Amino acid sequence: MTTHLYLSLIPEALIASMLSPEEFGTYYAVGTYKKQHGQAMFAEIDPDFRHDFFHIEKSLARCVPHDDGAPKRSVYIATYRVLEHVPISAIRKLYLVTAYGEVLALDQSEAIPESQGNLHMYQEIAPVHPLTVSTRDPKMYWDFLTQHPDSSIHLPAACFVELQLGELAKNPEFGERGDLPYDNLHHLRECLMEIREKEIHTKMVNRVQSVEFPYRTIKSGIYIGNTKRLVFFPMPSRDELRSKYYRWWRSANV
Repeated sequence: MTTHLYLSLIPEALIASMLSPEEFGTYYAVGTYKKQHGQAMFAEIDPDFRHDFFHIEKSLARCVPHDDGAPKRSVYIATYRVLEHVPISAIRKLYLVTAYGEVLALDQSEAIPESQGNLHMYQEIAPVHPLTVSTRDPKMYWDFLTQHPDSSIHLPAACFVELQLGELAKNPEFGERGDLPYDNLHHLRECLMEIREKEIHTKMVNRVQSVEFPYRTIKSGIYIGNTKRLVFFPMPSRDELRSKYYRWWRSANV
């Protein structure tokens, strides 16, 4: 059986598994007995990847079939400081898994989308996960997080997603809420107005935000970057999700 390496981002971990990405995603989200567990996000890693920070060979030696021939579902290699020690070049596809175990694969692109509007909201996924608003576009936000080691806020690597703001992106004070599912909308409006009117570029909305969020609120895709490189995993369009990936889309919006 083939052994895979997976970089889990919700939560952050490096895992060896004999399950395919689709099988692993279902197992990781709902468990062996199909009990609802929660969303998952992970990337498949080059199986030849090795790093002195991880005991990969020792873990792979434990990743063997069970006595009845069933594949080994997971062997945890690391759960701390994982993302910063996995080079971008080792990351293959990214997978978004719904709480009901439906798996969507996203291909990697270095073509960062053009910025739209002056107000943005970001959910950081790993290694920390605050919810923030910013006047910085995604590329500038990555630069803010990773490129200034002397800054009071600096990460060696980060995974984040830009979330939809709807009318609030243009008119945070009076814009219609529409179908935005965010809690504490009044506080969100205040944070957006503050970065628009004051000489600050980024403000924390919630420092302990849950990393689980409605996938339909993703504006364009998922970003993963370190101090050297940023890559982007674009989401399919709404029309494509409804037609080509209907089961995933339906599961994501239950």
